[in-house]
Amino acid sequence: MKSDKLREFRQAAYQLLGKAHDATFELTDAILTTRNAYSLADLSLSPFFRRKWPSIYEALQDSRPKRNKLMQLYIKQMPAEGRPLLAGDHTAWSRPDAVTLQERTIEHSVATVSGNKPITIGQGYSTIAWVPKDSGSWALPLRHERITSYENPIDKATWQLQQVCKYLPSRPISVWDSEYGCAPFISKTADIPADILVRLRSNLCLWTAPPEYSGKGRPSIAW
Repeated sequence: MKSDKLREFRQAAYQLLGKAHDATFELTDAILTTRNAYSLADLSLSPFFRRKWPSIYEALQDSRPKRNKLMQLYIKQMPAEGRPLLAGDHTAWSRPDAVTLQERTIEHSVATVSGNKPITIGQGYSTIAWVPKDSGSWALPLRHERITSYENPIDKATWQLQQVCKYLPSRPISVWDSEYGCAPFISKTADIPADILVRLRSNLCLWTAPPEYSGKGRPSIAW
């Protein structure tokens, strides 16, 4: 029964990949089964990618996946009972040497050298995923999209959460990092049918005093 359901899911996803769906589908299988790939040519060596390596570039150039319908397909795989747990985050893809890469922006990055500024040049991506279990690291990305140079992480995350909540069977709980623990994000998501839990920065000032520190998580904010 599980194999039949997996086969049905894969066939439905295949139909939503747009042009060059054969090469794109095999490229997806290659990515999922390759532990380390340092270039696209590495993926072409996967036994699941049965085409020559130039087909990878053609697939990435021609494929236009139907993202909204794919998201709805993913949501259908989630259990209908209970409240889903969502997690949102902003991730930087550092590409400082890719001078011909379009739409590079200044992104936050952990400084590996003491004294350096925690920034890099590359592209930012916004992800909102379903977390099926309270233990483990597996999650199902429902939307994973680039933050363009004319967008910002707050607006992108708000839009993604709004799109996901349209098709969820019940009100979700969503968790966010300290980047989203700010008034603009709270205000812009106020009308979205989702409960939001965010981490607050240690230097954030609140209008009212926080409760006594419980001994877990980040300490209470000092005035």
